[in-house]
Amino acid sequence: QVQFVESGGGLVQPGGSLRLSCVASGSILSLYVMGWYRQAPGKQRELVATIRSGGNTIYANSVKGRFTISRDNAKNTVYLQMNSLKPEDTAIYLCYANSGPGAYWGQGTQVTVSS
Repeated sequence: QVQFVESGGGLVQPGGSLRLSCVASGSILSLYVMGWYRQAPGKQRELVATIRSGGNTIYANSVKGRFTISRDNAKNTVYLQMNSLKPEDTAIYLCYANSGPGAYWGQGTQVTVSS
């Protein structure tokens, strides 16, 4: 069993910034991949960014150049720095982790970009 504590979501104006944090705890052996997905009303859940324990990253094309993912392996924590936010970034952001035998999801944190 793995649990997440997600924080950093909120309301921000277009062009603003937010930093999301996700701390994993519980029956953790090794989290090979950590990252973020998002889901907006009426849209499919989509990958935002992932980072492997070795540091390799994957970004959705829609966020490249604006978002940066990082992790602290010792703290089992993943971060998502979001800059130049757009209204279309509005969604519930879900923390994700994979340990090999298992995949885990957070409850999600709301990000709203609006003037």
